[in-house]
Amino acid sequence: MTVETKLPYDKDYINEYSENRLEPEWMKSLRLYALEKSETLSMPKPDKTNITKWNFSDFTHAVDGATLTSLDELPEQIKDFLDSEAKQENLVIQRNQSVAFASLSASLKEKGVIFTDIFTALQENEELVKRYYMKDAVGIDENRLTALHAALMNGGVFVYVPKNVVIEEPLHTIFWQEDSKAASFNHVIVVAEENSSLTYVENYVSNNHEDETVANIVTEVIAHNNANISFGAVDNFAQGTTTYVNRRGVAYRDAVIDWALGQMNDGNTVSENITHLVGENARSNAKSVSVGRGKQSQNFTSKIVHFGKQSDGYILQHGVMKDSAVSIYNGIGKIEHGATKSNAEQESRVLMLSKNARGDANPILLIDEDDVTAGHAASVGRVDPVQLYYLMSRGISKMEAERLIIHGFLNPVVNQIPIKAVKDQLTQVIERKVN
Repeated sequence: MTVETKLPYDKDYINEYSENRLEPEWMKSLRLYALEKSETLSMPKPDKTNITKWNFSDFTHAVDGATLTSLDELPEQIKDFLDSEAKQENLVIQRNQSVAFASLSASLKEKGVIFTDIFTALQENEELVKRYYMKDAVGIDENRLTALHAALMNGGVFVYVPKNVVIEEPLHTIFWQEDSKAASFNHVIVVAEENSSLTYVENYVSNNHEDETVANIVTEVIAHNNANISFGAVDNFAQGTTTYVNRRGVAYRDAVIDWALGQMNDGNTVSENITHLVGENARSNAKSVSVGRGKQSQNFTSKIVHFGKQSDGYILQHGVMKDSAVSIYNGIGKIEHGATKSNAEQESRVLMLSKNARGDANPILLIDEDDVTAGHAASVGRVDPVQLYYLMSRGISKMEAERLIIHGFLNPVVNQIPIKAVKDQLTQVIERKVN
């Protein structure tokens, strides 16, 4: 299969889709502009990964999902991502492209917090959405896939925390791709105004092991002066989903954006996590873990760009490759001219468990300023046969020994994740993948 330049969704379809959802005129115009641009833009070219034969055109765009009268109706796979002891407030569940469940506590509503699906936000908070939608973090015309995302956006959430509001409990979204052909063109916007703080967690889940579809996801995280955002995600798309995900952040003066990403997809995946430290003393920690298996191909890029003085960025990536999986890990720290006293650090480590597995860690430092500090570490290697032999000599099976080694290799990252919900979810998903 080759990448199709023409999709079965044309201008008339976009017009009708936007009008049926009662979108404002500017959103419809943006969609049509993006569709036109997609016809001339090039595909993204991730380093050392050929995506020309990946499926980006075989999918069903609009698929509704039934609402839930109770969370007890959820399958066990989805329930695993819920905290059984929580009140199940501050939760949105998107089933295919419909909101199946939504809850926001009365106390947060009173403080002016917005946590709702993207289409409701377009109707009730139009000016706020317009202010941030594909403006500062992700551009419509970056490449063909970002343009197609803008044209075909079919779900997502909008999170807004007003000035001086601190949210203690996580806001949680579950994107449940129930229909095996349903595409996910989700758009997530998280905004923290000055002196505010929040934790946001999201999960992507599908079961399409044979049917093919596409996930083309854009996330924009904006932390204004002295704001603090902890963003956690566990991606768990099945083998049939080709995934292209952009998670971008912009941090202003004294702001913090921390990422905790579990990249556990079973299909071909390109993932970009890019943070711009715009203001002085802005900080970002980008932590990610992944497990590759089967014949999947993956490309992960974590990048932190320093514009503000005394900004601090740290990238930590650990990945485990099994079977014939191939993964590329790019860690990029860029310090722009004028970002004096900044610090860029990164560490990427890849463990291969079989002879056909391939991993590649590429540490990159791009420094355009003198008075800075920067450093990197990278390693790619196979499991130590002595370590494996030692465990098996104690009566442990080879499968169980590999399971212990994988957990031991990933735990240094998992244990550093400050979001308990993400840490627990990652442990569960890793356990399922290694077994």
